[in-house]
Amino acid sequence: MINHSTYGINQIGQNSNIFEGVILGFPSRTRIGASGYPGTLIGKHAVIRTGTVIYCDVTIGDSFSSGHNVMIREQTQIGDRVSIGTAAVIEGYCRIGNDVNIQSMVYIPTRAVIEDGVFIGPNAVLTNDRYPPHGGDALEGPIIKKSASIGANATILPGVMVGEGALVAAGAIVTKEVPPYTLAIGMPARFRTLPKGVKA
Repeated sequence: MINHSTYGINQIGQNSNIFEGVILGFPSRTRIGASGYPGTLIGKHAVIRTGTVIYCDVTIGDSFSSGHNVMIREQTQIGDRVSIGTAAVIEGYCRIGNDVNIQSMVYIPTRAVIEDGVFIGPNAVLTNDRYPPHGGDALEGPIIKKSASIGANATILPGVMVGEGALVAAGAIVTKEVPPYTLAIGMPARFRTLPKGVKA
């Protein structure tokens, strides 16, 4: 752990590598000016690369990995063996399960839920405001169920559930619930059976 900035009370597990230029426990709006608040809790064997900013009140499990310039906002819970690629943004109040792979430049909005074993390809965008910029209590993040995969440049609309084992094709715009073990393809997405040989 060298030359990284900390705020709040942070806890870092054994055998973790936190590189120069990382910020841990950055205060949320309600924590600005406070002291002694919960910072970032990170499990064992983490690798957190330069430029990553992790806010306060974030809990991360073991064997976490971040690319460069990742941002993870407050009140987010992340499981074990999660990898988040360069320049990805995880907004606050998100829940991310175990064995999740989020590729570079992915955007995850407030109140999204990502279950175990999910893969999200580069530049995918999840949204939480159906009629922007109204926001407020109407925000509803997508729910990505266990072992689903989201292709590069796909867009998932607010509150949409992507079913267990489903596959969202690259570039698809998903406007409604994707059934389990189904391929969603096109703009707006249409549903097809999974291609032969694709493991659900």
